[in-house]
Amino acid sequence: SDIKYKNKFNFAVNKQVNHLINEISKSQSVDDKLLGCTAIIITGLSYENEKFLNYGLELLRKIIVNSFDNEYFPKTRSIRQLNFYLKYFVLVRELLKESFNNIPEYLDEIIFYLGKSYTVFSELGQSLLFNGNHQNDVREFNKYLAIYKYKFENTNNEVGGYAILKNKNSMLAMDVGNSPPSKFSYNYQSGTLSFEFIYKNRKLISNSGYFQDYKNKLNLISKSTAAHSALIIDNNSSCSFRKIGKHKTVEHGLRVSDKNVVNKKNYWSVKASHNGFLKKFGILHERSLEYFVEKNKLFGTDKIISKNKLESRKYDIRFHMEPGVKLTKTLNNKTILIEIENSGWRFSTNCEIINIETGIYFGNKNLTSENQNICLSGKIKDISQEIKWMFEKIQ
Repeated sequence: SDIKYKNKFNFAVNKQVNHLINEISKSQSVDDKLLGCTAIIITGLSYENEKFLNYGLELLRKIIVNSFDNEYFPKTRSIRQLNFYLKYFVLVRELLKESFNNIPEYLDEIIFYLGKSYTVFSELGQSLLFNGNHQNDVREFNKYLAIYKYKFENTNNEVGGYAILKNKNSMLAMDVGNSPPSKFSYNYQSGTLSFEFIYKNRKLISNSGYFQDYKNKLNLISKSTAAHSALIIDNNSSCSFRKIGKHKTVEHGLRVSDKNVVNKKNYWSVKASHNGFLKKFGILHERSLEYFVEKNKLFGTDKIISKNKLESRKYDIRFHMEPGVKLTKTLNNKTILIEIENSGWRFSTNCEIINIETGIYFGNKNLTSENQNICLSGKIKDISQEIKWMFEKIQ
């Protein structure tokens, strides 16, 4: 193009970036701020404009300081946001390196810690449907990381409030983290102590996923505890939500206690409690999972502990399946046969009532499909009541 057009183009870009700088502090969305911040940095590098570059890097530092916990995991506890942050931080770092600018120490540090968390989830071969996550293909991003020689390692059993135990055949993941602060809970789902189980890259137990469009009623439905493989009391979720602006955020959160994770070659165990039902019902929920690796048996115990005067309340425990998983109830009404693509399993329990329900699966972004879940139901009759159940591989 000629000089006149170039001048008009450059003037328009600079005008837009100045406007962005003036308006970006008003945004309530950290994701939008990071996108705007990246645009400002790119413009500063492209035009060798120190004002834009310095402003963008300082904004980036503030985002990092305000958006991550002491272990450098997003305060939202969102796996999807973890991936989003890492992609943009790596992009900014590579642009700074290629333009021969200094790379801030805080940027190297956050990429190092985010990468350690990212590798735990990316190596599973499946997306875990906790707290706003949906099915996400990260293979192209992994290729990008490999090209620029990013290699992360992590041998921890717990990342970001998720206990994850795995070997070459099986994977057990459980949400053992506190609910996030209200202003970081736009995409949070009240699924504490829910879990997912994968056998040979096929999910036996799943959560229902997340419907991201906050304008749709399905968004709030997908935030409920009933959309998770967890326990609910009197059809109430473990957290309550309130509407702030366009979004629904946590009003009354919960805390996790008595957490214990055991990872041995042939034995896995995850145990934790939460107080999400304490204020309303005077109830604590404790869940323990035990997996005997060689026998392919997963034992679970849900303990309902009444702290106040015992009242007869209804409980439900759901175990969600992915679409296409076949469930068959046996004649004794205490056993369900489960057929997934590569294996067969048997579910049994000491619970009073066991049923197969049809549900909604939100695992694919803003799409819905039917799935099935196993639902255990009963009444709370004792101060301390235990519901035991088991998944056992039969073929």
